[in-house]
Amino acid sequence: MAIDKIQSESINLADNFAFTGTVTGAGESNTPAFEATRTGNQDISDSTYTKVQFNVETFDTAGAYDNSTNYRYTPQTAGKYFVYARVQCDAQAASNLKQAIVRINKNGSTYTQTQSNEADNQAENINLPVHAVIDMNGSSDYLEVSVFVDDENGNPTIRATSYPWSIFGAFLLTT
Repeated sequence: MAIDKIQSESINLADNFAFTGTVTGAGESNTPAFEATRTGNQDISDSTYTKVQFNVETFDTAGAYDNSTNYRYTPQTAGKYFVYARVQCDAQAASNLKQAIVRINKNGSTYTQTQSNEADNQAENINLPVHAVIDMNGSSDYLEVSVFVDDENGNPTIRATSYPWSIFGAFLLTT
């Protein structure tokens, strides 16, 4: 029996179907996509927004992430992207972090951010994740990550070890 038109109320998805034509729109590839980390710690200025230099590409399906100069992602496919970052902010001395903010920036301006305020319970490290769905034009829009850390001793760092404490990535959801 051939099915000419399927209505959502009339199909049992637990059944098996033998298709003789081409099925389209059944899934997305989620590319272009990239993920980057750091090879070593990045010392940053205290109480100042600083771009995080994710200098190692874990993967980059379209060669759109600059891991050596601008540390930014400039996808050449227009669409909505799921963008994520996690930054491990560390104090040089134990229990001296008062505040940390991690931002995803689009075209140099804050798109979204997350923060932790530890003024009353100063911490040795703060690990902050941030994510968003961001519409990109596929030609000139770019994404970067910046961090602000208030360290009582004035010597914060972004941690990087063999485990990817700090990461930045994105993948296409839909065009």
